[in-house]
Amino acid sequence: MSGYVWRRLLSLLPTLFFASVIVFMSVRLIPGDVIDLMLSENTGSAGAEARAQLLAALGLDKPMWTQYFNWIGGIVFQADFGRSLWTGTPVLETLMQRLPVTLELGLLALIVSLTVAIPIGIYSAIRQDTAIDYITRSLSILLLAIPSFWLGTLVMVLPSLWWGWTPEIRFIPFFTDPLHNLSQMILPAIILGTSLAAITMRMTRTMMLEVLRQDYIRTAWAKGLSERRIVLRHALRNALIPVVTLIGLQAPLLIGGAVILEQIFVIPGVGLLLLEAVSTRDYPIVTGVFLVVGVAVMLVNLLVDLSYGWLDPKVRNAR
Repeated sequence: MSGYVWRRLLSLLPTLFFASVIVFMSVRLIPGDVIDLMLSENTGSAGAEARAQLLAALGLDKPMWTQYFNWIGGIVFQADFGRSLWTGTPVLETLMQRLPVTLELGLLALIVSLTVAIPIGIYSAIRQDTAIDYITRSLSILLLAIPSFWLGTLVMVLPSLWWGWTPEIRFIPFFTDPLHNLSQMILPAIILGTSLAAITMRMTRTMMLEVLRQDYIRTAWAKGLSERRIVLRHALRNALIPVVTLIGLQAPLLIGGAVILEQIFVIPGVGLLLLEAVSTRDYPIVTGVFLVVGVAVMLVNLLVDLSYGWLDPKVRNAR
């Protein structure tokens, strides 16, 4: 098992390298120029001399490959992600302030998703073609059809029109006031979590139905084992393997959904930081956010791969 873990960790290195190259190059292909933005904001014009001085001051006058190796070298050898082009604040410091907020939102959304999807998917499978099954399947289709950003906008707008109530937009950190923080995060977490729960619910139901039709499950029924023991001990673990894979694939969706919901609910996380950085063409911030998010997604998928060993003894005992 330890050899499998090391192989998976080593396989992340080339992935990280190619991801860093793609991120670094693609950010600079965004239409618009940060130098023109800075000069037009400060002087109202963009003279050639002022432009050349600003390019040299920011290090953007060097060839692209030189800029890349300076950037990736700073990250690898000094843990230095660079500084914001606008404020001069270290990128890593900004990310460490914003990243816990996005991770909290993503974790809460994942908890909501799994709490809703897995029990309902299991119950729908063991009560196939009943009224509850039809209701839950219809509900999952409805949740798939409703975009999270549209639902979030409705939650912000309609209560204010009907009852004069809007969610508080002054963010309170978790360690300052945990209860107040959770009361702010629960609405976006529910919206993001329920949108992800729909496909997980359908996958859980489908895999449970497939496992419940297996011969060893029929043997367990023939032995007179209770339904609870058959479902939870014999069927659920095998049915969860594709579900766990799906959960790993949803990690980018959690980040993508957080970008939109953080803007709607004014949550100062990485998503809101990314939108602000893209609008100002703050290249170090954008590349730092994308790289950290990419690493987080790869680590989530690594955890998913490792969880196979717990769910499936054949993987755990493989040499």
